[in-house]
Parts: sequence; C-alpha cells; structure tokens
Amino acid sequence: MNKKHFNTVSLIRKKREGKSLSKEEIEYLITAYTEDEIPDYQMSAFLMAAYLNGMYDDEAVALTHSMLHSGIVVDLSHIPGVKVDKHSTGGVGDKLSLILAPIVAACGVPVPMISGRGLGHSGGTLDKLESIPGFKVDITIERYKEIIEKHNLVLAGQTEEIAPADKRLYALRDVTNTIESIPLIASSIMSKKLAEGIDALVLDVKFGSGAFMKEQEEARKLAETLVGIGEKFGKETIAYLTNMDQPLGYAVGNWLEVKESIDCLNGCGPGDVMEITHLLAGTMIHLGKEAGSVEEGIRKSKEAVKNGSAMRKWIDIVEEQGGDTGVITDPETFKYADIIEPVAAAGSGIVGEMDTYILGMASLELGAGRKTKEEDVDPAAGFMLHKKIGDSVQKGETIATIHTNKIESVKKAKKDILGAISITNRSSEIPKLITKRVDKHGIHEYRA
Repeated sequence: MNKKHFNTVSLIRKKREGKSLSKEEIEYLITAYTEDEIPDYQMSAFLMAAYLNGMYDDEAVALTHSMLHSGIVVDLSHIPGVKVDKHSTGGVGDKLSLILAPIVAACGVPVPMISGRGLGHSGGTLDKLESIPGFKVDITIERYKEIIEKHNLVLAGQTEEIAPADKRLYALRDVTNTIESIPLIASSIMSKKLAEGIDALVLDVKFGSGAFMKEQEEARKLAETLVGIGEKFGKETIAYLTNMDQPLGYAVGNWLEVKESIDCLNGCGPGDVMEITHLLAGTMIHLGKEAGSVEEGIRKSKEAVKNGSAMRKWIDIVEEQGGDTGVITDPETFKYADIIEPVAAAGSGIVGEMDTYILGMASLELGAGRKTKEEDVDPAAGFMLHKKIGDSVQKGETIATIHTNKIESVKKAKKDILGAISITNRSSEIPKLITKRVDKHGIHEYRA
C-alpha cells in the first residue's frame, strides 16, 4: 500500500463528519502512527472524532486487524492444550485476573495473559503485579513462551513486538478522555488478546457507576461487539455482564488488591470476588477442554483453591517472574504506606448507593493511579472499604481506611469517599452481580 494515497487531515475530517473509513485507510492511520509518521496530536484528533461519531462494525474489525498486525502474533501451537485467556473491561477493585489465572493454570489450561495498565479511575493488572517487589511484566517473546510452557501461565505486559499500535493508543486514550468508546475499547482488547496466541477468550464486561459503560445496554453492545470480533477471527468467545455499582471486594489500590487476592487464593476472600472469579475461571476451564461444562469447571475452580494448587501456582509464577514470594506468603512484610487513616461515617443508617467512579478517582488521588501517561504509581496507595451496599453503619464508625504517602491528598480523598457513599434510613437492595451471558448464539439471562 502506498501511504501517499492518504492524507491524515482528510481522514480525520472524514471521521469527524461521521463517514466510514475503509480497511486501507484505517491500516494507513495505524501503520503511520506506529512508525511515528503521525504525531500524537493528530491521532488524538482522530480518536476524538471516532469517540464522538462512533465506528461501523467493519471499521472496528479493520482497526482490530491493523493493531493486531502492527506487531507479531505469538505462535503457541507447540504448547499442548487449548490456550484460554480472560479480559475485564475495567472496574474499581477488580483484581480477578490475579486470582483466576493461577486457578485455571492449576486446572491444566494454559493461560497466556497480556494485560494493561490503569485507565482513568480503573486500576490495571500490570500496576497490581508490579506492586509485588521485583515482579517483571516486561519480558521478551522468547521468555513469554518459555514461562507459559513451564508453568501453563504467564503474566506479561505489552511489548513493542505485541500489538505496539494498541500499546500506544491505550496510553493516549487515557489522557485524551476517549476511553468510553465501544469500537475503540473492543479493538484495543481484541488486538491485544488475539496477539497472545490464544484459542479462546472469556470476557468480563462491566456496567454501572464504576465501569466505563454506565448502562447495562451499553455493556451489552460492547459484549456483542467483542464476541463478534472474536468469532470473526475464529476464537470461541464468551462474555458475561457484571455489575460495578460498588467496588469488587473491599480493597482498592494496587498492593491492597494483591493482598486481597492472596486471601482469595487462601480460601478466605470476599464473596462477590469469588462468585465472579469461579464463574470466569469455570468458563475458561470449560473452553480449555478440562471440563465438560461451565458448572463442572466451577467445581474444579473451587477445588483448586481448596486443595492449595492455585496458591502454589501463584507462588511459582511470582518466583518465575522475579517477584518476592516472601510478601506473598507473609503480606505483612510489605512496606505499607506511611499514612494510614480511618474515614469515619458522618451519620447512621444503611449504605444505600456508591458512586464507584468517585471512589476510583479517590484512589487515583491517593497515588494508586496516574493522571498523565508519564506519572508514576504508588504501589502502597489506595483504601480499604469496611462497608458495602446494604450494610448498617453507625455515626463515627470507620467505613474506609486510606493508605497514601501523599499527605496533601488525605483531606480531599476523605471528602470524596464520604461523598461517594450514601447512607439512608431505608433498606437497600444489593445489586445483582452477574446479569447476562453473551456468546455466538446470542444473549442469555444469567442464573447461578
């Protein structure tokens, strides 16, 4: 293809006017941007135009294809078994990957997992992993293959070899407020996942105040887009719609979530976290041909936690990737934040609603996230919730505990957390956690 046939400004204008770009035009944009022929400011303009006007299904598939082939597609065919990964569209307190990956690998299914960093108010798996002292997520493709062949599991970040266009766009979307776009989210997720060398994929598509898709209908559209792209590329893909109207579990922040993940793998994690974990893990085990049904997969997932094989797998992978296993076996040896302060309830009653987005932003303010793509993340920062929707609370009772090394952030974080948690005199209905399943056959109500 001759790049001179396309003018970047003309393509930005075309998308600004809501017109469809051809596969060749999208390929030009992605290739030229990856090769530094298009600057950030022009790609930002294109992203905003796509965000405001949307993209057609064919454009989303073309964008996925272009980003997928901007680098290498890993070949894991020499490794026995059906390779299965999981991806979440992002939420607050979502540490599921850290728990289910070792569970699924312990059940005999290879899990090649390439993850991203935090986007906006939503935490990232890589930031959580790097809160473990020494843990290396930046590894070569050769090392990536070596680790998964040895352990049935690898937890890695994107490299310049794997979907490099997505890696760059991912960071740019974070700081240009173009995150909540179905085609941009879908193509980002699927280009990265398809590049891993997977055979099948399970998706956790979130909706609610703490999700990028606030309404369940928007999450459904995203799930359908993701499943459609996956099936188009020949990968069996199943998605679940899950509620993010309150944080998952009680821990929000990188190390705090790792610690809660350790509790989960030791069999004493929060019920909401484990409900979704076992469903997603069970579906992965089923797609990986190690269970005849999702229900059997869930039983195997629970057994891997109960018999300790999942925790042993977690310790093995932490050690293999350079992490300090000492803080895994004894989390209290981790260097916690210098400032740990309670947040006291302003009144008595029942926790009615949570603005999970504001809670996620409070965590970012404490140092657990980044406001610009160059900003560092404090692994110790975040907060612990002590109350969830439906819980009773007394005035002055601690409803959260903040962890930070930024003294200047304490006052605002406390105010934000208190403002995000409503306390009423009426009993509150606990949101249904998992609502629907989306697969190649359509949309189905989820019944546990």
